[in-house]
Amino acid sequence: MQQSGLMGMLLPLAVFVVIFYFLIIRPQKKRQRKHEEMLASIRPGDQVVTAGGFFGTVKAVKEDSYILEIAEGTKARVLKSSIQMKRTSVEDESPVEPDASSSGKAKKEETENRTKEDESKES
Repeated sequence: MQQSGLMGMLLPLAVFVVIFYFLIIRPQKKRQRKHEEMLASIRPGDQVVTAGGFFGTVKAVKEDSYILEIAEGTKARVLKSSIQMKRTSVEDESPVEPDASSSGKAKKEETENRTKEDESKES
């Protein structure tokens, strides 16, 4: 009789452990494995982003760190674990394309022109 009561209490506990494993532990291990693979694939010349938000080019690979060139002539030693991501495509430092604010100006001018036409028709 006591054995069935004990099993009744352990069953929900086992269910919680299984749910915890599949929802928290397993995805975290996957993310960690993917990050370690990314760190292992970094070579000199690759562009990376640090956890602090610095963009840099890898100049040398050390045992526990990378030497990054953050700006021309500015080098910094960064721990491997602080690399957040490897940039796959280098974006040009070209001017930003027109945004919504410039199209808003065009709409405002168009509205002003219509208002002036309406006023001239009424006169």
